[in-house]
Amino acid sequence: MSQQGYVATPPYSQAQAGMGGYSTGFGNPPPQSHYGAYGSQPQAYSAPPTGVLKQPPSSPSGMPPPPASNHYGASIQQNGSFSPPPAASAPSMSPYGQAPHNVYHSMAQGPPPNQQLTNQMSAMTHAPPPTQQMTNQMSSMAQGPPPTQQMTNQMSAMNIAGYGQRPMHVPQSPSSSAAPLQFQTSPPPAMGHPPLSPPGQQQAAMGSPPMGSPPMGMAGPPGPGVSLGGGGHQQPLGPQSYPQQPGPYGGQMAGPQMAGPQTGAFPAGFHGGPSQMAGPPQKKLDPDSIPSTTQVIQDDQAKRGGQVYATNIRGQVPPLVTTNFTVQDQGNASPRFMRCTTYSLPCTADLAKQCKVPLAAIIKPFATVPKNETPLYVVNHGEAGPIRCNRCKAYMCPYMQFIDGGRRYQCAFCSCVNEVPVQYFQHLDHMGRRMDLYERPELSLGSYEFIATMDYCKNNKPPNPPAYIFMIDVSYTNIKSGLVKLICQELKTLLDRLPKEDGADSSAIKVGFVTYNKILHFYNVKSALAQPQMMVVSDVAEMFVPLLDGFLVNFQESRAVINNLLDQIPDMFADTSESETVFAPVIQAGVDALKAAECSGKLFIFHSSMPTAEAPGKLKNRDDRKLVGTEKEKILFQPQRGVYEQLTKDCVAQGCCVDLFIFPNQYVDMATMGDVPTHTGGSVYKYSNFQVEVDGQHFLSDLKRDVEKSIGFDAIMRVRTGTGFRATDFFGALYMNNTTDVEMAAVDCDKAVTVEFKHDDTLSEESGAVIQCALLYTTVGGQRRLRIHNLNLNCSSQLSELYKSCETDALINFFAKSAYRAMLNQPLKTVREILVNQTGHMLACYRKNCASPSAASQLILPDAMKVFPVYMNSLLKTPSLVSSTELPTDDRAFHSLMVMGMGVEETQILLYPRLIPLHNMDVSSESVPEAVRCSEERLSETGAFLLENGLYMFLWLGQACPLDLIQNLFNVPSLAHLNTEGQTSLPVLDNPHSRKLHSIISIISQQRAKSMKLLIVKQKDRGEMLFRQHLVEDKGLHGGASYMDFLCYVHREVRQLLT
Repeated sequence: MSQQGYVATPPYSQAQAGMGGYSTGFGNPPPQSHYGAYGSQPQAYSAPPTGVLKQPPSSPSGMPPPPASNHYGASIQQNGSFSPPPAASAPSMSPYGQAPHNVYHSMAQGPPPNQQLTNQMSAMTHAPPPTQQMTNQMSSMAQGPPPTQQMTNQMSAMNIAGYGQRPMHVPQSPSSSAAPLQFQTSPPPAMGHPPLSPPGQQQAAMGSPPMGSPPMGMAGPPGPGVSLGGGGHQQPLGPQSYPQQPGPYGGQMAGPQMAGPQTGAFPAGFHGGPSQMAGPPQKKLDPDSIPSTTQVIQDDQAKRGGQVYATNIRGQVPPLVTTNFTVQDQGNASPRFMRCTTYSLPCTADLAKQCKVPLAAIIKPFATVPKNETPLYVVNHGEAGPIRCNRCKAYMCPYMQFIDGGRRYQCAFCSCVNEVPVQYFQHLDHMGRRMDLYERPELSLGSYEFIATMDYCKNNKPPNPPAYIFMIDVSYTNIKSGLVKLICQELKTLLDRLPKEDGADSSAIKVGFVTYNKILHFYNVKSALAQPQMMVVSDVAEMFVPLLDGFLVNFQESRAVINNLLDQIPDMFADTSESETVFAPVIQAGVDALKAAECSGKLFIFHSSMPTAEAPGKLKNRDDRKLVGTEKEKILFQPQRGVYEQLTKDCVAQGCCVDLFIFPNQYVDMATMGDVPTHTGGSVYKYSNFQVEVDGQHFLSDLKRDVEKSIGFDAIMRVRTGTGFRATDFFGALYMNNTTDVEMAAVDCDKAVTVEFKHDDTLSEESGAVIQCALLYTTVGGQRRLRIHNLNLNCSSQLSELYKSCETDALINFFAKSAYRAMLNQPLKTVREILVNQTGHMLACYRKNCASPSAASQLILPDAMKVFPVYMNSLLKTPSLVSSTELPTDDRAFHSLMVMGMGVEETQILLYPRLIPLHNMDVSSESVPEAVRCSEERLSETGAFLLENGLYMFLWLGQACPLDLIQNLFNVPSLAHLNTEGQTSLPVLDNPHSRKLHSIISIISQQRAKSMKLLIVKQKDRGEMLFRQHLVEDKGLHGGASYMDFLCYVHREVRQLLT
């Protein structure tokens, strides 16, 4: 039968190691299988197991279905002309946004034992006799297979389809050379697991996992007898297979996710009869057989790394965010500024609804441009200001069409014909293009800036340069921990590095200082003073700024007074016993100070505890863990309104951004305290149980980066689109007063806004879809500017085009942000169900409309989305979406607040961390070693691994790590001599291993938006649990399925939708 994409061959047609007699019967072991790059020859790969999936119908006689080989001819193109789907594949899709039917609850109750072995999709009345149940039901032979093949796979494949790949034939016999399947012997028991149980024990049947809540409650790893797709019956494990393990890493987690019927969760969940033991026992599934994120990343780097990516082609898919490439702007914005979930929009709303792929762009207007790329050009049109369409107000861009000899132009967004202003007129060439096309950035580039005129300024007068106000909590905890002293010492050198305009000698940003506990202290640091002066405001209910002149100053002019003040602050409060703090009045004071100075700016607040002192914005402990796992869990993440809501409005109106550095020792209501920062374009940095010697360097790196990074203030962003679709929803560190204007008190180089689009009419394939993002902001030098990013996408009436140009990393950024917003209003269970349901819908639609016909037992994934399930499963296991009482509420709230402002690069590495082997690194090479799959199976006792996800960095050391490596990295003779408690840095030693590791850490740190604290973890140590949470292909420690299990669930969901 013709298949497409990756075809799996039987995963357990070879004997277990030690069974004897089978080694030669199957020919030589074939080469290792892995995924071919986009458009390359398909590689075979073996099928993962599952028992939750249904079997293709057998013929009434109980024989395998008749042969279907060459049924569709061998020349079927994967995404070419539409091939009619099988008759039984009308999907039952629920409209987007509605709560789907619970896919999991239908699985919670296992079928009665006598039914488990029957064929669930069978159209026949009788189950086939046991001897035939083993036969290959997808076999293209009319008669039952010979005995040697009886054990061959019941489902031939989980087929991962690639674009442009030739259909492959299912191999006809085990010795067929067409199937490069690697037969692997059973791997050794995973580290940290108890020894294997005796052969008599059996694995839990995946057919009836305990499903209390969606993917959080999935059963343990599927047993070898569970085929992804084929047989509706399971087989007991062979002598060397793996029974379900209890405990933290292996089997079912105890806890709230175990609610619901337990049928089949444990070895007695299904009945195995002697008839099933015919033939050799089965093999444990090879995890290499499912799509690998690291392989996809490496393939893209090999294919597109180091190349120049020119943006002159409409709707082209850029390289992955993990690939190193150089952008050449030739008319569309660089993918550093804008990435889309798909680069080919469906022409109609119906097509969009059918495929359920969200149409969104992730815009990072201030993204850092590498040194080898051209910075944005600044265009000055003088008094007249930028040229704009009279009707829709879009700015002049490369998509505008000049007509009538250059005297008029037609707007690409609304088709309105506008007069060209006299001073802007230019003749057209024989192609109808302006003669000055390449002299004007706004006519030839995708991104550029305009100098704004007075009409774009508040009160029609030029803005003042912004100010940075440092507000330090000097309560007992912060003084005793040494934090206040650390901050004051650092600021002395840091203030020399404030951001400045390109070409300017020094920064125009003014600085001010406030300390506080229950009351606020303002400081006059005017350059004329010999000593700084303190002014105290104790009435925090009626906040006011006690001085105007001398509060905000130029650092260069007042350097001596400021340094004097920073030396005095730690001593001034050294004997304090005040432990209560205020918070809202501190922000209020900052806003009022900026208002009085008529400028925008940023507050750096260094705070320790929940504000419990009597004052506006006082908070109380509402950390009720009893709500976890209930309908009311969402209350834990909803910020307390009132004072803080009003503060957000005041901050945004004044262009006052809040950055919060918080150092909690207990619950602080992160959801509320982080609310103002995340709605003003600010950031939240959290250092739990802060100790200067352990966390000091990590905090200072964050502070340094935060003060220095490029930033724009008092920003307002508008996303315009061509006719036929519009921006409907915005996610990010932003504030919205109306439905179109995105307001950000500040926007920096790390902040991204995710914008969702919806159709309001039909799009045309000829003209495509145009998007323009215009950002009006104030520079650090106090100049008002407009930053414009343009992007032109394809439109298609073929869904295959949409799937071909999807970008998994952008899709998961959208899903993460929409899920984290939804969890404020909906039960987490519903949010998780919607995510899984939509994953199923997207893949079912692809299967039905774009893939060549194939057996229902095959899971077929679009090439551009083949690793989407691993990211989605990882998202479902993030702290925010896991209902676990073991996770602190503040950590969960902090995680979701942080993700809301992230760009595609940050969410990619967060959801699929890099696991880098160090024990075999090439010390002479300049580059970072290639990562391996993020799973416990890749760790080895004799190895050392570095794991990073943009927030944390772990150095994991195996128990049998080579002594010379330990000596070279830590200068101690063995692992036993290494004390990892509180060690967050590596000694700098003069040997190749040490230099290489420091170089790797330095390269990685430069790529990330936040500094990462290094945690050194020994295998089987207490700290290893935190490290294991990041092995996203494995079962979650707090609930959540392994990648393999999740693929099985998704496959089942897809099949339900198609039947």
